[in-house]
Amino acid sequence: MPDKLVIKRIKGGVCAPRGFQASAVSAGIKNPDAPRLDLALISSQHPCAAAGAFTTNRVKAAPVKVSQAYLKADAIQAIVANSGNANACTGVQGISDARKTANLVAKGLGLRQRQVAVCSTGVIGLPMPMARIEPKIPELVAGLGAKNGEGVAQAIMTSDTCKKEIAVSVEIGGHRVRIGACAKGAGMICPSMATMLCFITTDAKVTPACLQKAVLEAVDVSFNRITIDGDMSTNDTVIALANGQSGMATIKRNSKECRQFRKALHYVMLKMAKALVRDGERVTKFVTVEVKGARTYLDAQKVAEAVANSALVKSSWNGNDPNWGRIIHAVGYSRAMVREELIDIHINGKAACLGGLQAKTSMDTLRNMVAKDSFTITISLHLGKADYEVYSSDLSPEYIDFNRSEYAYWKQARKDGLL
Repeated sequence: MPDKLVIKRIKGGVCAPRGFQASAVSAGIKNPDAPRLDLALISSQHPCAAAGAFTTNRVKAAPVKVSQAYLKADAIQAIVANSGNANACTGVQGISDARKTANLVAKGLGLRQRQVAVCSTGVIGLPMPMARIEPKIPELVAGLGAKNGEGVAQAIMTSDTCKKEIAVSVEIGGHRVRIGACAKGAGMICPSMATMLCFITTDAKVTPACLQKAVLEAVDVSFNRITIDGDMSTNDTVIALANGQSGMATIKRNSKECRQFRKALHYVMLKMAKALVRDGERVTKFVTVEVKGARTYLDAQKVAEAVANSALVKSSWNGNDPNWGRIIHAVGYSRAMVREELIDIHINGKAACLGGLQAKTSMDTLRNMVAKDSFTITISLHLGKADYEVYSSDLSPEYIDFNRSEYAYWKQARKDGLL
């Protein structure tokens, strides 16, 4: 019988778990004249178990390289993050800037440099404006408080139109455990990992190995299941910190408590992943693509991702066009084992294609389904028992217009003397 777990939504974001504090300030990283928050800090007042997942892009930003190394070498207890500049493709200087930022924060917190993870998001290829960041570190550290989770969620936004945060409370092993999270991402979102950052805090008591396994499992069914534009970033990072302040005993692997913790973590990360898709750059539709009855798990994944990433399919969704022909052609080139005469395609439960042929459902009915701001495409292959699900969006003309140029950022960098 499945473990019963009641997950209750609460307020507070990353500050909801006991012992966590946060801070956010404006450093003018992208634009010195803009007052928006763009530098954030999350800190635990107690030692933490830490875990992380990072982009699989072969081109990795300096903060990704630094944080990966720190995670292996020490127990991360704080995260400093900025928006406006990705610190990617910045060479040796980029690594130095990331380490310097960690060092400055560590000194302010009384920690070792390797206990501070560094994360960045923004424009690729520009040096970090350290002359504006460094003077803000003391203010950032001094501003730490237990009610500042919302500020962190705001400070890591780039092209996001709204902040993304969540906090939940669950009872595990007779103790009330809290998990908080915030995330950013709106473009360059594609599985492995979907550009995005996600920071997770919890007062559960869990070993680093158990936490790492739980994070990787949750990433696989959340952030690795979303796609907006098929582009993978250089900076994708998920970091989880667990400080054990709930009062519970250490969660043991393969225990009931471990399963419950994984379930709660999965819930939090999936909520964040879906929020990223819903706030995709100039998207108007949230589309679930589910594949059923594939011969293998890998085949199901190939089909789902081929359909979810197809520019033709996504464009038809934007135009409220229930064009199942574009869907089945993506199924065909997915390199999965399929048989044309067995393929069924449904839109919100309404048959669009049966046995590889046009179904009898009226076009008006199907068009009404696709006109909704949220709908599900179900592709049944009838070749096995493997299923897979991806969360996607439409592709709009406004997306193209929005992403046509980043010249203004480079102009500011020249003005700062960074180029």
